[in-house]
Amino acid sequence: MYEIFNKENQCFDMNSVDRDYREKSVSYMSQYKSEIEKGKLQYAELELAKERAAAIKFKVLNELDKYLIEFETNFVSRGGKVIWARDAEEAIREILNIAERKQAKLIVKSKNNITEEINLNEQLIKAGLSVQETTAGEFIYQESKEASDHFVNPLIGKSREEITSFFNQKFGLPLDASSSDLTLYIRNYLRDKFSKADIGITGANFLVSNVGGVALTENEGNALMTVSMPRTHIVIAGIEKVIPSLKDLDLFWPLLATHGTGQKITAYNSVVLGPRQEGEIDGPDDMYVILLDNGRTKLLEKVEQRRALSCIHCGACLNVCPVYKTIGGLAYQSTYSGPIGSVVTPHLKGLDGYNSMSYASSLCGSCTEICPVKINLHELLLFNRNDAVVNHHSGYRERFLMLGWKTIMGNRKYLDFLSPKNKNWLVKKIFNKKWGQLRELPIIKEKSFKQLWEERENPPK
Repeated sequence: MYEIFNKENQCFDMNSVDRDYREKSVSYMSQYKSEIEKGKLQYAELELAKERAAAIKFKVLNELDKYLIEFETNFVSRGGKVIWARDAEEAIREILNIAERKQAKLIVKSKNNITEEINLNEQLIKAGLSVQETTAGEFIYQESKEASDHFVNPLIGKSREEITSFFNQKFGLPLDASSSDLTLYIRNYLRDKFSKADIGITGANFLVSNVGGVALTENEGNALMTVSMPRTHIVIAGIEKVIPSLKDLDLFWPLLATHGTGQKITAYNSVVLGPRQEGEIDGPDDMYVILLDNGRTKLLEKVEQRRALSCIHCGACLNVCPVYKTIGGLAYQSTYSGPIGSVVTPHLKGLDGYNSMSYASSLCGSCTEICPVKINLHELLLFNRNDAVVNHHSGYRERFLMLGWKTIMGNRKYLDFLSPKNKNWLVKKIFNKKWGQLRELPIIKEKSFKQLWEERENPPK
């Protein structure tokens, strides 16, 4: 599974796909499709809601500096601290500095993709700190020392039997333990961690600029515990997470829930407005928001692809993508997989290593159709491909083959030079191994379209 995407060869090997993953993902995806259709019923005009959300996010991206400064001003006014980080190295250094000043030993974290993007856990552990994931799915993956496959629903690749077997081997729970038993065990295990933690780290679903608030969305309540119990709270958020107003959450929260899990709204929705204020009985003494660039301004420079920064990380594009559903997220070797990952990762991490992600797509448009903020993902993949060619990241062999293809397809005589039998032999010779054992090569018909058209226009008398 880990070797499906080969950076050196820049291709997907369909013969290496984990068949077991497919069976489990198909079950999940069919359930997801059913739930999301139910969730959509809450809307009288879903398309109108999506258009409004898209317009708001696009406006923010075009005036991002203004909204970020507004957020910082309002957040700092209530005692919070904002740190601007250009890249992963700066963000990690600032977090380690905070941990050193607080003499921290234990850090608890709620699920957030941006810490995975910068490999934060690895760096904290290397510095001698203990780090505990508190979202149930991430907790299981951390304890089993595996990587999660879906950046919204991490347990998509695991069956119930695998989960109970893990708890049996790791913690001694019975193999017939119920979901309630497992949940209760995790709860009791993590409560001890929450009570002893020095620092809590979360991401941010949205940064609300007009109030300086951090909006968090979750289904388990662990993010609230991460915020309220440790004495220091650190938020790490990409600079694109801003929305203009608190009232915009009325639009974005239901869209996120419906397209992420099929819910009308997620179980826990919170807006954190800074550290504990005078008269408040809980909350952190100190709160930091780290605004991370890490390649986002490079993507912002792209007139077309900047729309991808509108993403609200619902995961819907992954769940409908025929490529993702077949090979899983680990094959992308990136925090952000599926269609959205294929668009943004080459800009965040560089075209040299991640250029081929934009090519591993059927361009069917399912991702664009379902996106709650109307990102034209399948079209943006074509812009990425164009960038790869223009900037000479496509490779000599590909450029040579495309030149040959262009020459042949542009001249009817070249097309008709070989007989259909010889054409089929040539196609089989060139593409058979690349096509894979699970698919059949297309067969070139005896008569070309030109011949069929001529017979139609000039039928035999």
